[in-house]
Amino acid sequence: MPESLPEAGLGESSVLDLLAPMVIGGARRLGDETAFAHMDPPTPWITWAMTFWNAALNQNLLHPDVSPIARQIEDRLIRWLAPSYGMTGGHMTPGSTVSNLTALWAARESMGVDRVVASKAAHLSVAKSAHILGLEFLEVEVNDIGQIRFSALPQDLSTSALVLTAGTTSAGAIDDLAIRTNAAWTHIDAAWAGPLRLSGAYRDSLNGIESADSVAISAHKWFYQPKDSGLIFFRDATAAHAAISFGGAYLAVPNVGVLGSRSANAIPLFATLLAWGRTGLEQHIDAAMHSADKLTRFLQSRSGVQVYAPNTSGVILWRAEGQVGANEIVRRLPAGAASLTTVEESAWVRHVAANPNVNIEALTEAIESALSQGIPAQD
Repeated sequence: MPESLPEAGLGESSVLDLLAPMVIGGARRLGDETAFAHMDPPTPWITWAMTFWNAALNQNLLHPDVSPIARQIEDRLIRWLAPSYGMTGGHMTPGSTVSNLTALWAARESMGVDRVVASKAAHLSVAKSAHILGLEFLEVEVNDIGQIRFSALPQDLSTSALVLTAGTTSAGAIDDLAIRTNAAWTHIDAAWAGPLRLSGAYRDSLNGIESADSVAISAHKWFYQPKDSGLIFFRDATAAHAAISFGGAYLAVPNVGVLGSRSANAIPLFATLLAWGRTGLEQHIDAAMHSADKLTRFLQSRSGVQVYAPNTSGVILWRAEGQVGANEIVRRLPAGAASLTTVEESAWVRHVAANPNVNIEALTEAIESALSQGIPAQD
């Protein structure tokens, strides 16, 4: 790569020849048979075509006159999905970081909240959003499987936004979403586990989500979308959108939410759901959960291996007690097979069921090999 901006361009064909080995050849292959490390799935090819169309057309949803069909598609997509969560509407965002910020902004503007309360396992975007919005942030303890400990909540939440998590980033824990408090606003960060609501087998794990005031989901996780694809839903979307809308002399309609100009990121998700249908999406999610179950059973059967918690949302943590450290295990496994996380200052090996192409038998063989190599001399 040139160290500085070239004075004369290389030309499109030369740039393709230069960058293909780096951008394509050097990227992590999320669809490899042992890829099971992160909440990042390989994308279906229908999204590649839609993303190409979006880049070629460069639609801007800020202005109806330059994105007439794209806006209609987003509206229709929201109407398809919102009822599954008991919500009345919402809009697309680049991901759950912006969705969480949007929800807490709406809570501040419409309900006057002055504090955000969440568990210590909540995503960092929750504390970040509180900081941006000038709200106090209170972090509360979790139980031994990573769920928010409700006994640690303040008695008075009447001016607070309570944030619950459906699928914590480190361990995949799902808080008890049916809990009732006197919180001024309840927001559920369902960035990871939100799509379980569309599975007949697993939808009950999110019971209570329909009583929330807002729900955030990252479509670039279990909706299998390219990056920069998120959703924010509201129980009273009309009131919430009114609270976070701004007008301008150059705008034909009010600008809703954090972003001004934004892309037609609903189109790839719309196309995916049209292609798969609800049952197709359900099959992908159920297969992911079954893969996580198989891996869990294997780990539980392995002598000297401790599994952190049962599989609730496709995130599996484990460690080899008194044997090889988590760092060394991840180093020994194929690239992309596992990641590291820390719970209560202890390192755990982490797997995430985001890849529909995973071969669990190949992964378990790799784990057996990693454990059978023994403890490194430096340990």
